[in-house]
Amino acid sequence: MKRSVPVQIAGVRYSLKTDEDDRWVKMLASYVDGKIREAQKHARSPDTQAIAVLTALQIAEELFNERRSSSELRRRIREKSQSLLDYLEREARV
Repeated sequence: MKRSVPVQIAGVRYSLKTDEDDRWVKMLASYVDGKIREAQKHARSPDTQAIAVLTALQIAEELFNERRSSSELRRRIREKSQSLLDYLEREARV
């Protein structure tokens, strides 16, 4: 059942409807708030929309980097698993 979770991001209060745990939603909002505040420190203009877009791009870059790393790790695990399986099959024949 969806309920409202109050959060504040960049000084603006939002009431987010969610089925997720309140702590999880507040942690996500806090993360986004921190990213926006960091972007505001380095921004040349106080344009809220531009800062929000830059923040979204930064978070998207983090996500895609993590996905790439995860994919690479899964590939390496598959290779190692196959190598181990091949070794065990060879040894079982001896």
